[in-house]
Amino acid sequence: MLVHDFHELRMKVKKMGLLKSSVPFFAFMFLHAFLLDMASWFTIWYFGKSWVPFLIGVAMFTVTQLSATCNVGESLFNDWFTGHLNFQIEHHLFPTMPRHNYYKVVPLMKSLCAKHNIKYECKPLLSAFADVVRSLKESGKVWYNAYYQD
Repeated sequence: MLVHDFHELRMKVKKMGLLKSSVPFFAFMFLHAFLLDMASWFTIWYFGKSWVPFLIGVAMFTVTQLSATCNVGESLFNDWFTGHLNFQIEHHLFPTMPRHNYYKVVPLMKSLCAKHNIKYECKPLLSAFADVVRSLKESGKVWYNAYYQD
């Protein structure tokens, strides 16, 4: 049964010590978020209230918030750019696990998904960006039609 297997997987992950936090990693991620926040405020200050900061915000924010059904390919750049949230499947199944341990659970999740015939989807970064833009475009059409329908 899937629930039983997932419970066993969680116990295995806990025994491996992957749910323990790392103070240096937390400090690094906090500094990373702080610097991005400062960069966004600087962008707004420099450009004013134009579309440029909005589009920059959408491009960076939507990848981590809206791609909850698949992972983005693992690489040093992708890990850094997404703050290790390119492992969305693992992030949603183990929300208390420190981000730098997600890659260690990937093989376990892949085998669990294969055992239960569940698709484990992992896309390249640009393909994930394209999916997000396509999804936003479709949602925008629905809302636009609902709002401006005569």
